[in-house]
Amino acid sequence: MDKLTHFDAQGQAHMVDVSDKPATVRLGVASGCIRMQPETLRRIQAGEAGKGDVLGVARIAGIQGAKRTADWIPLCHPIALTRVAVAFSVVQAEPAEDGLVALGCTATVQTVGPTGVEMEALVAVQAALLTVYDMCKAMDRGMLITDVGLQEKQGGRSGHWTRASGNNVRQG
Repeated sequence: MDKLTHFDAQGQAHMVDVSDKPATVRLGVASGCIRMQPETLRRIQAGEAGKGDVLGVARIAGIQGAKRTADWIPLCHPIALTRVAVAFSVVQAEPAEDGLVALGCTATVQTVGPTGVEMEALVAVQAALLTVYDMCKAMDRGMLITDVGLQEKQGGRSGHWTRASGNNVRQG
């Protein structure tokens, strides 16, 4: 297992020095779901939520979250992002045993720099899903945010990783 880079030799937390790392194209893809009552999903899709375009507002929240990750996560570097895309899809249209359906969110974040954008992708998903919750809580307080995780990362010394492969593939 690799050593934890956010601790110095004395075990104190610090921001990692990336000044000697080369700038490369970095990509992070994260996803998650929000589970809800079928009527809540229907109203979101029909544009009948009382606060407006739920997915449009949530998409902007996800983009803003990615851009502000260093404000949320203490040891993250502020990164100049070159791309942030937030997309939604119905991942479970038929109610499960608990009666809930699921709306999925995927965030893709990219930069050219000395450090990766995995945290930015994860924050984007969380901010987007929390915004869906906020905009719909009056009609469904029982919504659940689930399965948030990194799906893929590219670039840097550790290479390309995907959840499907579950391991790092070193480049070059």
